[in-house]
Amino acid sequence: EVQVEESGGGSVQAGGSLRLSCTTSGFTFDDSDMGWYRQAPGKERTPVSNITPQDVTQYVNSVKGRFTISRDNAKNTVYLEMNNLKLDDTATYYCAADCNGRFWGRGTQVFVSS
Repeated sequence: EVQVEESGGGSVQAGGSLRLSCTTSGFTFDDSDMGWYRQAPGKERTPVSNITPQDVTQYVNSVKGRFTISRDNAKNTVYLEMNNLKLDDTATYYCAADCNGRFWGRGTQVFVSS
């Protein structure tokens, strides 16, 4: 059974930092694309960043230069380092594993205040 679980969310002031973690099990992590998505209140879920098994990364324009995605294949974990957080980053952040289908975690909330 594929399991995906996010952690690391919380409340932070604008300009602050958070590090999200996504721990996984039940599939071959090393061979899988992993991604972070977010959903702000009243809005649709949108992609934030993704990383391939070859460590090729992509970011949505609004987080480039502030967020960094990385993976630790030994721990079956993907991270999202978020710096210089802005009010618009407030959302529930979801991790997705692409392994013969897309599997989602339940999300972790990030609240950025002024």
